[in-house]
Amino acid sequence: MDSYHVVVVGGGFGGLQAVQQLKSAPIRITLIDARNFHLFQPLLYQVATGGLSPANIATPLRSIFKRQANVQVLLGRVTDIDVEGRRVLMAEEAIGYDALIVATGSSHSYFGHEAWGSYAPGLKTVEDALAIRRRILLAFEAAEHQTDPERIKALLTFVIVGGGPTGVELAGALSEISNHTLQHEFRNINPADARIILVDHGDRVLKAYAEDLSASATKTLERLEVTVRTGAGVTQIGPDSVTIEENGKEEVVPTHSVFWAAGVKASPLGKLLSERTGAELDHAGRVQVQPDLSLQGHPEIYVIGDLAHCPDASGNPLPGVAQVAIQQGKHAAQVILQRREGKPIKPFRYHDLGSMATIGRSAAVVQMGRLKFSGFFAWVAWLFVHLMSLVRYESRALVLLQWSWSYFTWNRAASLITGEARSEDL
Repeated sequence: MDSYHVVVVGGGFGGLQAVQQLKSAPIRITLIDARNFHLFQPLLYQVATGGLSPANIATPLRSIFKRQANVQVLLGRVTDIDVEGRRVLMAEEAIGYDALIVATGSSHSYFGHEAWGSYAPGLKTVEDALAIRRRILLAFEAAEHQTDPERIKALLTFVIVGGGPTGVELAGALSEISNHTLQHEFRNINPADARIILVDHGDRVLKAYAEDLSASATKTLERLEVTVRTGAGVTQIGPDSVTIEENGKEEVVPTHSVFWAAGVKASPLGKLLSERTGAELDHAGRVQVQPDLSLQGHPEIYVIGDLAHCPDASGNPLPGVAQVAIQQGKHAAQVILQRREGKPIKPFRYHDLGSMATIGRSAAVVQMGRLKFSGFFAWVAWLFVHLMSLVRYESRALVLLQWSWSYFTWNRAASLITGEARSEDL
């Protein structure tokens, strides 16, 4: 095996694809991640709503690469990058590299209101999903103890900020929980009385989709009794209320359950790379890359996925979706091999394979170029694509079984309240 060493930081979609693309190359690869698993983020909302367990959508990295002999997986967090010495630093450990791929993704952005994070959790990690699941289920449990109608109303009010795919999918799942899953399980409250409010500052939900698909999604949400408030923004979030501004008027909505799906910011490694290499950052902290995904003046360093600001043919940055990261991971790996062999380097070109979002049971929207459709068949397509995108066959089988059971029974087997009990929970 060649002594050439490629270090990949981040085991998400982009990092995973880059390592797999280098499977047959006579080089050494080190994959570093702060977590020991690859997470299938598109299905996190189902963990947050009790439909799936974390193990259904997470796969240990060592398990994935146990048969890829040229890969070493290290659990750790990169704290610095010695660009001149070509080393990544982890606590007291330093690892040299000939080529470096950084794919550490993104986290929540509260647009300068970081204090809102404790009241309005986002959905990026397993811990986020479990925290949201806990908050949803505890709201119903707390309401069961109450006799004051206003107090019950506040506890059963759920506000989702952000009308993109995550917000829409979460709203649809919440409607199913309140109207079906929890039916007949309480004696003092009716879970179907829950109010679900979806807030987005734009003029329509799913703005990245065609207008007719957005309209279809809105109609489905309204059929599910979700209140859709577009052209509205949030000005304040507290422990027991959220303030919504619409048409110049503010409304204070009593609630203990606000969920954030409105914005993201790049991982801190973006800022670190900028300081070490002089690379420019965009407003979201993403690193501006060269056409081949490398950094200007540093052809040995590549940034991919949500951390990269990579423009499309129109000059707009590519969206932070799995397909972009996967294709960039493959491209970065190919460029590394081409540079070693002295072959011409081609710029990255994203091939849009389409977008899809589900809106509850038997409803979804799909957009693939000029092909657009919604409804049941779109939902079936969504199920198939997401099922086949899971890394392990075992996960596919378990998820298919769970989905089938849930479809016929409305049951959500993972509706567990976990975590340390606190006096303020009820």
